[in-house]
Amino acid sequence: MIPGWTHPVHLFAGLVIWSLWFVALYGGLSVGCAVAPPAAEQGALTWLNGGLLMLTLVVTALLAYAAWRCWRLAPAGDAQRFVLRVAVGVYLVSAGSTLAVGLPVIVYPPCV
Repeated sequence: MIPGWTHPVHLFAGLVIWSLWFVALYGGLSVGCAVAPPAAEQGALTWLNGGLLMLTLVVTALLAYAAWRCWRLAPAGDAQRFVLRVAVGVYLVSAGSTLAVGLPVIVYPPCV
């Protein structure tokens, strides 16, 4: 558990969350294709893509919430303001990267 929203761990927590999501996304895709691959004629509308899309949206919402929370807690003129504002940037970049990497599951069929 993160000690508090003003803790410096937020400077890299967004990238750690993104990297764990990245491993889960492609690991889940690989395991899903090995265990129960969906039919190729279904296209992108499969249970596997739906699950990966839900995971992507949940992680993106989590990162966006963390960015919003850090932004709201950044005091004016305090030394913690720098840490929190940098953390906001890291969380937003991580959220954008999550969407950019995860949204192709809407278009491309899995296991091709």
